[in-house]
This record gives sequence, structure tokens and C-alpha cells, in this order.
Amino acid sequence: MLELELKYEDGRSERRRFDLPLVMGRDDACSLRFKSWRVARQHARIAQRSGILFIEDFGSLIGTYVNGRRVTEYGPLTESDEIIVGPCCMRLLGVPNAGVDRDHDLIKEGNPITEPAMDGHPALRETPTSFTEHASPHQRGVPSNPPENQSDLLSRQAAGRHCSLTAASLLPAASSSRVSPGSMLDSAPKRNHGDARTQHRADTHDPAYLLGHRRRLHKALLDALDLRRRDILSLSDAALRQEAHDALSRLLDGDLALPTSVDRATIIQDVVNEAVGLGPLEPLIEDPTVSEIMVNAHDDIYVERAGLLQRHAGSFSSDHAVLAVIERIIAPLGRRIDESSPMVDARLKDGSRVNAVIPPIALRGPCVTIRKFPSRRLEMSDLLAVGSLDEHMGLFLERCIQARKSLVVSGGTGSGKTTLLNVLSNCIPHGERLITIEDAAELRLNHSHLISLEARPANAEGKGCVQIRDLVRNALRMRPDRIIVGECRGAEAFDMLAAMNTGHEGSLTTLHANTPRDALSRLETMVLMAGLDLPLSAIRDHIASAIELIVQQARLSDGRRLITSIVEVTGIEGGRIQTQELFRYKAGPEPRFEGCGIQPECFIGDAEGVPMSCLTQSTRLAVESPRSTW
Repeated sequence: MLELELKYEDGRSERRRFDLPLVMGRDDACSLRFKSWRVARQHARIAQRSGILFIEDFGSLIGTYVNGRRVTEYGPLTESDEIIVGPCCMRLLGVPNAGVDRDHDLIKEGNPITEPAMDGHPALRETPTSFTEHASPHQRGVPSNPPENQSDLLSRQAAGRHCSLTAASLLPAASSSRVSPGSMLDSAPKRNHGDARTQHRADTHDPAYLLGHRRRLHKALLDALDLRRRDILSLSDAALRQEAHDALSRLLDGDLALPTSVDRATIIQDVVNEAVGLGPLEPLIEDPTVSEIMVNAHDDIYVERAGLLQRHAGSFSSDHAVLAVIERIIAPLGRRIDESSPMVDARLKDGSRVNAVIPPIALRGPCVTIRKFPSRRLEMSDLLAVGSLDEHMGLFLERCIQARKSLVVSGGTGSGKTTLLNVLSNCIPHGERLITIEDAAELRLNHSHLISLEARPANAEGKGCVQIRDLVRNALRMRPDRIIVGECRGAEAFDMLAAMNTGHEGSLTTLHANTPRDALSRLETMVLMAGLDLPLSAIRDHIASAIELIVQQARLSDGRRLITSIVEVTGIEGGRIQTQELFRYKAGPEPRFEGCGIQPECFIGDAEGVPMSCLTQSTRLAVESPRSTW
């Protein structure tokens, strides 16, 4: 049993007894729970090995502090040590089986371990140099002058002082004093009496124990590669990955702490992926059945398959590993993420859309959302194959695009708006000059005469911001035949409507709305956001004259994505924008797509209009188990 004295920053104090090992965190399974955003779900643990009492941090973002210094692993613990986890300061009231095992090489960060010298005076035995001792103050996550007492440190933590998230801070700092691979991996006890691997066989299936091995191997690999001393941009991904694989294999050859029952190939792959790739996200990126990846915390990952969410068994080793992955994604794009700019939109090399949010606004740790797109460019036939529309609706939409009808795709989040926009854009005849404008480039068109523009956030000084509205205005000077805006979210809607009204018919865009009528209302609101002092009647005239069709998207409860309505905007009557529905999806026991039998006014007088048969047909929709959807 371990007895602790607990003092909280609100003045409360108590004494409690715990069984070892003692796991601390926010999770219900933890023996010592703290309800604070500064504490991770599994934050740290106190354990005992061969008479040595030590504390190990599980890679929490805020960290664990012993005697005012941030540590990853510290031991042996004594009654004089002061441990701070989130809002609590702890002291040991008696150390069970205290004593130092002379064959125990456990890292003690901050103070070397003393041994009696031959002359009876204490002599210092040098310990392996740890990552936190190499790192700069920002890398350790503590100020240059660390707090000297409990209240100072707690107040700094409460103020939300987090570590810097620059690329340099995510890698170990270079040091002239290099240590051997064996000593770097020496965060577990070594004993002269037998192979240490057999001593931990009972812990092989303990997730926290294996997570600790992954974490120390990850740090050792980064130090062995010494990425800060080389130009990694000159290496291909395959070459960098192979070099990391070889380096980690050499490190494992001298590591006695890893149990023999652990699959060596698996742990090498996991650590290499986390060090130079996307960690546990690598197999998910390659999995064609996964359409979306959601990292809620380093140990909480969900994926979407066939429109349905499910928990993924993999996890990152720590919050810092998630931050490193985010940095590797955004660095080539020239974007940044830190305390002053804790949100970022980016994309992967395959075009997948990435959104990342970090503390202090993400209370549980860094969050990453990746929207994947098909490896090949989809066509109308692919949408027909999965039942997202029927052949009559597909023929009608193709004819509208070829006839230069301005169109808006409306729908909720994840309903497939961007995919449909991409398919419709590829129906545009070749030879036209197209300009695409997006917040993060996602559209992939087959046209040769294409210019793609991407918005840019402000830099660290708050300058250099280029908004979508600026790009739409500039596109008007580039002689486009059509302008395609990935999504209208604000004042750029006014400039987009102006483009549709001034010789750029057939332009396309998307917006978030639940129904076609809501889409018109949201357009009115976005135009008002432009700051123009226009009466509502003028805005509605502007919208009605610019937009001819609204295509409504939806994602059903079973995960299928389909077009629920195609609506024509017919004009203004009584100060209200008038619409008429041309096609609709009818749910029920026998779901089907229906043509409403109305001739579109935009095709009246057109010799090549849509055949009336397309507007009156009804196609029964076969309901099957959820399929791989777009």
C-alpha cells in the first residue's frame, strides 16, 4: 500500500492509501481521479520494481512535475519529492520497501543517483541524458525559470501555459553529448540475474505498459535519426522510412526491456509510422472502406465506414505524437498551428481534407479530422451505381451543366456536397477556362484549361491573409468561363452571385443548408455579411436572377448519401423567391426517385431542352445493407 498526502490548489487537503501500481487521470478506471482539463484520461502512474518506487508520465500534454521539473519517468521516489499532476500536489508518507537497487539503471531526471565511493564519500554516477534535459525550456513545457514552489507551478499550469508546437519543439534538440542506443532505451530496470525481457512477461498485454515501450522507443528513434541535423526534404518518404526502420532495428538489438512475447515487427511498424509518418492513421489512410477518420484524443480514434461510425482499436502513444503528426501535415503547406492559432485546415498529398484543433481550445488534447476522397475521379455512373440518384436525374443534371445553368449544391455536413460538385464539374465541356476557388483544395477536375486557387490564413504577425472573397474578386479579372467555389460561407456569396450575373453563367458552388428553402435564406444572410447597405428586396432579386437550380443532398440514417431534391428557382413574386420542385426522393416502404412532371422554365424555348419523359419517370430504389458510399 502507498499512502499519499494530497493538496489541491483550492486549499483542500487529504490523506489516502492506494494499491500499487497507482494510475492517475480523468478516466473512471483510474485509481486516483482528477476532474480537470489539465489532466489526461490516463495521465501518469506510480509503480514499484525491485524495491524502486518511480513515477511515469503517459505522454500527457500538460505533463507531470517532480520538484518543479517536468519529467517523463522519475525514480526512486522519496518522501521529500513533491509531485504535481494537474490541480494536485502529492507527497509520499512513507515509501514501501524503499531502497535503491544498485543494478537498477532507472532514469532519474534532474538529480543523478549517488553511490558510495571507495573512500566512503558519496560519488556521482552519471545517468543517461534524457529528452527533457536536452530540450529547451519551451520543449520541456515549462518556463525558462521554473517555479520554485507548489503554488507558483500550479498558477502557471492554471494559466494554460502549453508547450510550443513548432516543428523544432516536436523533435529532440541536438546535443554534442551523444548517448549510446542502449542507454537511451534504458527506462526499464536491468538486472544481472537473467534476461530482463522475461521479468515483464506478465505485463505484455497491459496497454499502458506497451504504450510506455512505444513512447520510449519513439523518443530514442528520433534522437538516433537526429532529424534536426539533416535536410529531410532531400529524402524521399520511402528512403526516410527505410532509414528509420533500420535505426530502430539496431536499437532493439541492444534493448533488454522489451518482452520477447511482443511482436517485434508490429512494434517497429507502429513506432516508425509515428516517428516519420501518420502513426496509427497510416493503415486507415490506405483502407479504401474508410471515408472519414476522427481523432478525439491520442487514445480515442473513430472511423466512418459506409456512412456509419465505429471505434478504432489503434491509438497514438501520447498527445505529443498527435501534435507531431499535425506538424508534418501542415508544414509542407506553409501553415501553422500554435496557441495563438489553435485551428488549421490542410490537406494530405492524396487530396484528403484535414482539420486540426489543439489546446487550449481542445480540452481533451489535439483533435484531427480527416475527410478522405476516392483514389480515382468519380463520374456520374459511380453515383448511379450506389443509388445516389437515378438515370433521369443524372441526364437532367448533365444537360443543365452543358447548357450553362448556374447551380448550387446544398446539404448538411458529410452529405457529399463536394463529391457531387466534383462530378458535376467534370460534366463541363472541355475547352472552357475554369477557375476553382477553395479554402483547402479538394476538387480534382479532368480539364486541361484549369486554374486552382486556395485561400491562405494570416501569418504569425496577423498579416498575409487571403480570403475566398479576395480570390473571387481576382478571378473575375482572369477571363474565366466559369468560376467554381468549393463552399460559400460568408461575404464571398455576394461576389459569387455577382459573377453569375455578369457573364459567368454555369458557375457552381456549395453551401450548408437542410432544405432548398433554407439554402435561399442562408444566401440572403451571407450577402448581408458583405456589409453592403442593400434592402432585402434587392438582395432577393440578385439571388433569383443569378441562381437557376438548387440540388439538395442528404445523408440518411443508414449512412447512404443521395440527392433528395432538385429545385428550380423561377423568380420573385410578392417579394418572395419562388421555386418549383423538378425531382424528389420519396422515402417509405418502397423508396424511390420521382420526376414531378414540370417543364423547367430555364429550358422553355430551348430546342435542345430536356425530354419531358425524364421529368415524369419514377425509379424505385432498392434498399440494401449500407454500401461503400461516396
